[in-house]
Amino acid sequence: QVQLVESGGGLVQAGGSLRLSCAASGRRFRSFSMGWFRQAPGKEREFVAVVNWSGSSTDYSDSVKGRFTISRDNAKNTVYLQMNSLKPEDTAVYYCAAGSVYAMSEADYDYWGQGTQATVSS
Repeated sequence: QVQLVESGGGLVQAGGSLRLSCAASGRRFRSFSMGWFRQAPGKEREFVAVVNWSGSSTDYSDSVKGRFTISRDNAKNTVYLQMNSLKPEDTAVYYCAAGSVYAMSEADYDYWGQGTQATVSS
């Protein structure tokens, strides 16, 4: 069993930055690919970014590519999402997830955090 706890959300003006963290329990953390997803009000949850077990491979949705960076520190059992040049349309609840495959579909993830709210004002 893996428990995931996100933090780092908040309110920021457009053009600003936030750094989200996701702390994982359990010794299996380094065996998982880790993903970030988000859900805006009235919309379905969508893929944002994924990193493989070692941190050597990453992928991003087109909407955040060039602005967001996903990374992980296996020694700290933590995955990060650095969000720069934020836009009002980035406002959402952000979730981290752990899965045994490197994937962009939420169906491939086995464990989910409770989410952290990020709000970008115009």
